[in-house]
Amino acid sequence: MKFPITAGPTREFIDPFRFISNPSSGKMGYALAAAARARGQEVVLISGPVNLPPPKGVKPIPVISAREMEQAVLSHFSGCDVVIMSAAVSDYRPRKTSPRKLKKGEETKTLSLVKNPDILKKLGRKKGKCLLVGFSAETENIIDNAKKKLRLKNLDFVVANDINPSTGGFGRDLIRVTVLSREGRSWVWPLLPKREVSRRIIELVLAKKKEVAN
Repeated sequence: MKFPITAGPTREFIDPFRFISNPSSGKMGYALAAAARARGQEVVLISGPVNLPPPKGVKPIPVISAREMEQAVLSHFSGCDVVIMSAAVSDYRPRKTSPRKLKKGEETKTLSLVKNPDILKKLGRKKGKCLLVGFSAETENIIDNAKKKLRLKNLDFVVANDINPSTGGFGRDLIRVTVLSREGRSWVWPLLPKREVSRRIIELVLAKKKEVAN
């Protein structure tokens, strides 16, 4: 089966040296890609800037901005069986990017931002028989926000990820998640290595594809 998987952060440049981003390490997405490949799937790993080597047997597609990620995802969406959107995509980008480094001047500076494309929502509108998995990284109302994303973006599964520093957060090797399905099922897992969480997510996805096929 064809598995496009997104990973890591995106960067939205203010000038050639400064950008808006987040501390996503890409470890979750890369672990998911490795787990899917270990089960014999055809994996395309669309990744923002990270310091990780792509898993063996996976096709890497490097991107930087949210719009680049959108183009890469859409170009590999046709004919896919499962899409897993684990990347931490920047919600906003600067309205204008300066071609030169902005010099220090005023005591305060206003930065005008515009919304980036909602890639997950676009996929939900056109997914057809493709299974769509999203991530919901939150610091409060973790489950309620994940349920809302599951419904509004027409997902099959959503992985609710508590990113409070006390319970995990970005960049760590351990993660505590709850997985919710569109049918109302839930899987609550304790703090586990991302490698193990990824294996479990891939098993859920493959079981669902088998159930639908039958």
